[in-house]
Amino acid sequence: MMLLKLNAREMDGVIVIDMIGRLTCGDPQMLLRDTVRRFADEGNRKLVLNLSDVDVVDSSGLAEMIATRHFLMERGGRVNLLGLRKRVKNLLVMTGLLVVFESYDEESKAVTALQNDRKPEQPQTETLLR
Repeated sequence: MMLLKLNAREMDGVIVIDMIGRLTCGDPQMLLRDTVRRFADEGNRKLVLNLSDVDVVDSSGLAEMIATRHFLMERGGRVNLLGLRKRVKNLLVMTGLLVVFESYDEESKAVTALQNDRKPEQPQTETLLR
């Protein structure tokens, strides 16, 4: 069973981290933390977490996502979420955290929002429980 694999790439000045597997307690959580901090230390503080290939997020993974947001915001950065699967999106809805994160279905929109450093015109709710 694969826990978590991360592939980072740069797109127009924004770091997109493609996540594959399960964001859970232990090594996966620490891998995300270390990756985010490494990019922040290098001056990259605008990140997109692509969760389209993440099938499980547990409470520790959720906590790490919140910690990532807080860590980057403290340093003048931001993080957007991309490609939430139904199960992960429902978890964010149930915990009331979907409104805390900016979430996108299209990578170009997630990246553009960070480039322009703006809030979306309206929350992305049309695909809430699809």
